[in-house]
Amino acid sequence: MAMKQFKAESKRLLDLMINSIYTHHEIFLRELISNASDAIDKLYYRTLKDGDTGLNRSDFSIFIEPNKEARTLVIRDNGCGMTKDELENNLGVIAKSGSLSFKNEQEKSNDIDIIGQFGVGFYASFMVSDKVTVESRAFGSDEAWCWTSTGAEGYTVEPCEKAEHGTTITLHLKPDTEDEKFSDYLEEYRLRSLIKKYSDYIRYPIRMEVEKRRLKEGSENDYESYRELETINSMVPIWKKSKSEVTDEEYNRFYQEKFFDWKAPAKVIRTSTEGTATYEALLFIPSAAPMDYYTKEYEKGLALYASGVLIMEKCPDLLPDYFSFVRGLVDSQDLSLNISREMLQHDRQLKLIASRLEKKIQSELSSMLKNDRDAYESFFKAFGLQLKYGVYSDYGTHKDVLKDLLLFASSNGDHPTTLAEYVSRMKEGQNEIYYACAETTARAAMLPQTEAVREKGYEILYLTDNVDEFALKMLMTYDEKPFKNVCADDLDLRTDEEKKEAEQQLEENKDLLSFLTESLSGKVKAVTLSNRLKSHPVCLSSEGAISIEMEKVLNAMPTTNEEVKAQRVLEINAAHPVFKKLCALYESDKETLKSYASLLYTQALLIEGLPIDDPVEFSNEICKLMA
Repeated sequence: MAMKQFKAESKRLLDLMINSIYTHHEIFLRELISNASDAIDKLYYRTLKDGDTGLNRSDFSIFIEPNKEARTLVIRDNGCGMTKDELENNLGVIAKSGSLSFKNEQEKSNDIDIIGQFGVGFYASFMVSDKVTVESRAFGSDEAWCWTSTGAEGYTVEPCEKAEHGTTITLHLKPDTEDEKFSDYLEEYRLRSLIKKYSDYIRYPIRMEVEKRRLKEGSENDYESYRELETINSMVPIWKKSKSEVTDEEYNRFYQEKFFDWKAPAKVIRTSTEGTATYEALLFIPSAAPMDYYTKEYEKGLALYASGVLIMEKCPDLLPDYFSFVRGLVDSQDLSLNISREMLQHDRQLKLIASRLEKKIQSELSSMLKNDRDAYESFFKAFGLQLKYGVYSDYGTHKDVLKDLLLFASSNGDHPTTLAEYVSRMKEGQNEIYYACAETTARAAMLPQTEAVREKGYEILYLTDNVDEFALKMLMTYDEKPFKNVCADDLDLRTDEEKKEAEQQLEENKDLLSFLTESLSGKVKAVTLSNRLKSHPVCLSSEGAISIEMEKVLNAMPTTNEEVKAQRVLEINAAHPVFKKLCALYESDKETLKSYASLLYTQALLIEGLPIDDPVEFSNEICKLMA
């Protein structure tokens, strides 16, 4: 029979679809199985509508038949089949979709869901095949037709023998190359994995003859091989089942198998909506962070299904960065997919789903915090850092979503506190939320600057993560209460009478303080008398937006080109015996006073956990005093 030419844009278009539209060759099987499912859907819909087919849903199946000797892979269905004209129109015209036409005809019905909308999925066959044969017999017809093509050169259509209605597609696989081993698609394990990956939730059974082993009759340890037809796919997704039908153990097993986690999830979130964007989502909050979670290698995203068919393994656009720890999937029939069904068009539905998921995750975490505090604290140990980064990132755009999910250690006790809980415990007359920064809570509690705050009975948040202070700076206030670093130079908890007395003392010692400032040669902006020290002789504070802790964090970053410096202020406790010694030396021995100033400054650096400028000089000064 004479070869017919494709009626679309010729060889170039087919070459483009085969070589450019699809990223992965393995997609071909998903496309052919989806097409087979569509064909069965059409016939099943006719069964529901007309009731004259004599078929039940249980009669329908999709068969996968590999043949290593012939290097062929057969995908067979018992769906509606195609007439000669339908073969011509659906396969002879590239990018014409029979499924789309059928869907448009039935668009007022909700009983059927067809995802083959573009008419190009079938041509993915040519990515792995150098010849494709399609034998089809339309339901109710006595005639069967065979469509054959070796690619863009064209195709033939001729009569053939076929006992039953439906379609049989035979792929003659290409020879193996160094880059691609096409014969892998004839291996049982490979076919099984692709079906489970992409088509596990096709609503009809996908069957394949598989090799099994059994004990030989009368033998205790001698086995024989045999082949048996097995249904590979699950068919009904766990998220499509009624919530009452699914146990916690089933959710846990699904999560652990799908997302390769040996621990059960900390929380399961199941949500669905209808309307502008119809979708179902099954989300999991892990119990522990993956090993690579806080690295560049970690990929966020939810698995995306279109009517049960996997479109993307990880769709990053469905999760904000601060909820990137969430694992799970979204199944929707409303998303606008591109022509290959491999990628999403960035449209309003996608953004709407992402927005609703964000609200749902935030709500579920809030509920967990309120109703299962121990579980939430465990979750926060694993992923709290990510929430804090979320507060700080994007110039604080998301701070209102996250601020009530934060936990901090505090002077109130061993358990972390929320900001709301802190505010609820604030003393009468307390107008600010106080915090101290250090590597550990123990070091933060020991900072000399905390003495005056604790003496007032005020609670102090202990910030130990690098991002903590940056996050609070971005929040600025909570419940209209500003945050205040206990090391800030403008922290002043004195009474008016104490302030007046201190001003007089400062005036009386201004020459001494100026001398101490000059002797430190630009290491500090100023030396002053402290308004916060009680038992300690000295401490460092900072002026301006950059605190001493922020200086440490910024300078530790590999991207920092220039050293960041906080404006340091050396504070001296006027009530400490050391200050009396300084006053005496100012009158009698200014050279020794310079050494004392250096020692006190170095002592303050050590208290703050900062590196000292010259350890040898510090050691020599100590030895000099001891001698």
